[in-house]
Amino acid sequence: MRSSILQRMASRRIGHARGFTLVELLVAITILAIIAVLGWRGLDSIVRARASLTAEMEQTRGIQLAFAQIENDCAHLVDPASLPGREVLNAVGTRLVMIRNVFEENQPTRLQVVVYRVANGVLSRREMLATRELANLDSDWQSAMSDADASPAIDLQSMITGFDMRTWKDGENGWRTGGSEAGSTPVQAAPGVPSQTGKLNGLEIAIQISGRELPVTKVFLLGAV
Repeated sequence: MRSSILQRMASRRIGHARGFTLVELLVAITILAIIAVLGWRGLDSIVRARASLTAEMEQTRGIQLAFAQIENDCAHLVDPASLPGREVLNAVGTRLVMIRNVFEENQPTRLQVVVYRVANGVLSRREMLATRELANLDSDWQSAMSDADASPAIDLQSMITGFDMRTWKDGENGWRTGGSEAGSTPVQAAPGVPSQTGKLNGLEIAIQISGRELPVTKVFLLGAV
């Protein structure tokens, strides 16, 4: 009797030690598969967010560098009074053309035509050779205005879907779309008030980047240096 009881208890232990059933294995595999899918989706979303953030940071860096270069050129804009009858800045459409002073050590001050242009969604900068000859300056200006110059261009920003410029002029109370600076034209003031030159002293540029809801806008002083 005692031996039969011991045999039944031993058989039960053996039965319990046989392992998982097929159903239990399938359930475990299914749970692991669900966890793996959820983990992959989470990892994929992290990778996508990182890629998007990196691209946005690169765009922001590109815009900052472009604005820094434009600010430097605007600060060195030639005084229009020194070039009577000639344009020193033209901000029309998607092209910004200006004449800036070039200062180099042990060299006389020279003049240089600089062109910013948006074409095929890319903002580029092109500069002519600095010169002291007005004939060369006029030729460079005409080439820049007609997009006939062959100077190498440097791409500053891509994926541009909008490029708008406005200018601020002394004697006016608001921004004007585009604008050009050609000499200084006095503005009549009220009696006892000093007359104003009517020259452009501010430039606003708004750049719309693909994928961004709002444009990036910056205001530049003209001829601050």
